[in-house]
Amino acid sequence: MHIINQPQPTVVLLHSSASSARQWDRLAETLKPRFHVHAIEFHGHGDQPTWSSNAPLTLADEAALAIPALEEAGGAHVVGHSYGGAVALKLATMRPRLVHSLVVYEPVLFRLVLDGFARQSRADEIYGVADSISGMLASGDANSAARVFIDFWSGTGAWDSLPPGKQASIAPRMQAVAQQFDALLNEPLQLSDVRRLNLRTKLISGSRTPDITRRIAEVLRMARPTDAHEVIEGAGHMGPITHSAEFNQRLVRFLEAQQEDSRSALEALSAAA
Repeated sequence: MHIINQPQPTVVLLHSSASSARQWDRLAETLKPRFHVHAIEFHGHGDQPTWSSNAPLTLADEAALAIPALEEAGGAHVVGHSYGGAVALKLATMRPRLVHSLVVYEPVLFRLVLDGFARQSRADEIYGVADSISGMLASGDANSAARVFIDFWSGTGAWDSLPPGKQASIAPRMQAVAQQFDALLNEPLQLSDVRRLNLRTKLISGSRTPDITRRIAEVLRMARPTDAHEVIEGAGHMGPITHSAEFNQRLVRFLEAQQEDSRSALEALSAAA
């Protein structure tokens, strides 16, 4: 009888815009008994310095922040929410051999759907949000920029409902958020690139998400019909935070299934040897 001892797998977590690695604290505690966990912070978020190059920020620049953790581990499962989901998909196309599986919640790859929207549709709305944020930042009003951003994703009044301390942590990140919008709206990643990814993927969305993220979910469902596509009832775009227990449960089940498949494959190889 051969005893198969697998090394502890690694999970890399990629947060949403205007958030930080702390978004994943509860999930990280759930995973740590069985997984190594790396929660990456994007430029201008948490302890990560703001992007300061003269060149525009790109999704590839953000994905590069996660590559050292992937290389050190020899590969990892990658989880991303919203902007983090878009970066996760970009990362998988850049380093496919290092991404063992993907779980993404409403990746905001706007370019996958904007060209297909009719004029005066949600395409105009997302450009309008980006322009409003940039204009308010140019006039020095980060709080109003944050209100536009938060209310777009979570509904009118969401910003005003946040406690002052939370508002104070989000507003300074809006310059980085504006850079992220530019990165997303200029991202060259094509649906064909996503379709070619050869890895286990779970795509999760909320039943109360904005139209544009609902459309992105539909496009990804058609492009990758054999993936797991799930909806969390009652959740909006911030589902991994507002419905963390259900999101975390679905994620853990998925990761455990990947580990079981890996264990079975190793046992088969051992038996054949």
